[in-house]
Amino acid sequence: MFRFSAPPPLSLYVHVPWCVRKCPYCDFNSHELSGDIPETAYVDALLADLEQDLPAVWGRPVATVFIGGGTPSLLSPEALDRLLSGLRARLKIAPDAEITLEANPGTVEAGRFAEYRAAGINRLSIGVQSFDDDLLQRLGRIHGRREALRAAEAAHHADLDNFNLDLMFGLPGQSLAQGIEDVSTAIALAPAHLSYYQLTLEPNTAFHHRPPTLPPDDDIEDIQRQGQARLAAAGYAQYEVSAYAREGRQCRHNLNYWRFGDYLGIGAGAHAKLTQAAEGRIERLWKRRHPRDYLAAADKVDGRSVLSRSDAAFEFMLNALRLVEGFDTELFTQRTGLALNVVTQGLQAAEQRGLITWDPQRVCPTPQGRDFLNDLIQLFLDGDE
Repeated sequence: MFRFSAPPPLSLYVHVPWCVRKCPYCDFNSHELSGDIPETAYVDALLADLEQDLPAVWGRPVATVFIGGGTPSLLSPEALDRLLSGLRARLKIAPDAEITLEANPGTVEAGRFAEYRAAGINRLSIGVQSFDDDLLQRLGRIHGRREALRAAEAAHHADLDNFNLDLMFGLPGQSLAQGIEDVSTAIALAPAHLSYYQLTLEPNTAFHHRPPTLPPDDDIEDIQRQGQARLAAAGYAQYEVSAYAREGRQCRHNLNYWRFGDYLGIGAGAHAKLTQAAEGRIERLWKRRHPRDYLAAADKVDGRSVLSRSDAAFEFMLNALRLVEGFDTELFTQRTGLALNVVTQGLQAAEQRGLITWDPQRVCPTPQGRDFLNDLIQLFLDGDE
């Protein structure tokens, strides 16, 4: 049994599963449109889904909301407004809550960001991936450089300066010059936050079945290192493996994930992690994955599981060691309900290999530990009971 003094902070994730075209590298639960989004029915389903979850979180404040996908910017401003109004009517959303919407430059119409802001969105995450038309075409994106630039400019114009740009490197046929040009272009657009990460060929994707020709590993490393140096020089501090932000603009929603906070998940295929402090239990649940099944089912929950002690310890380390600053040892106990000694063996092994620094107050991955994160995490896979 876990021992908690209080439940952790709570976030809400909302999944919108549709997109215009499935990208060949995407392994998310996204489905190509065969017509108009049934947005009225889907918003109704989201709110019904939330009502089923409410008894588990009753009275707890929600610090962040993230609307992801798929392509949530396919929703009309009217549907988004109705969704957010319904969330506020059912949840205790904090007055200063961070409310993020993912947006695809290929689906952004002129003036739409201002309508999103009026509905309550105060942060955007714009999936540009690259600013090079040829590379975007190879990635199967529906937008080009012009649309990506216009989306960032529209965010500024709508007073949504707190926006993230998603940028990938190691793309098919990408040169070092192209990689650095992408970073320089992103910096010039003055986002508050950048997600900067390497393309990976995930199972169950078109790229995995028909792999494109990627740059050599040494070239990918050069792109990454030089890109990181440009970001640092421009004032974007790395605070997580693939996250860079100006001071005070870290993504609060993702930080709650990485610090093993709680989150509700509503929508097709959404997952939740909830701590029942009084009962000494951490539960995961997930919703029906296919939009058709999700819309049709009265009970949206597809499955549940209860975390074991070793599960909780491993999942905490899996998330928290992604952070450049690491974590306070007290946070481990607060979020897992366990004493730190359950991971002592892994900490000692990681320290001996130079992957972390460790004292009674803080555990922090070293640069080597961040470079070999999978090896570091593996040390905690079995846990110490």
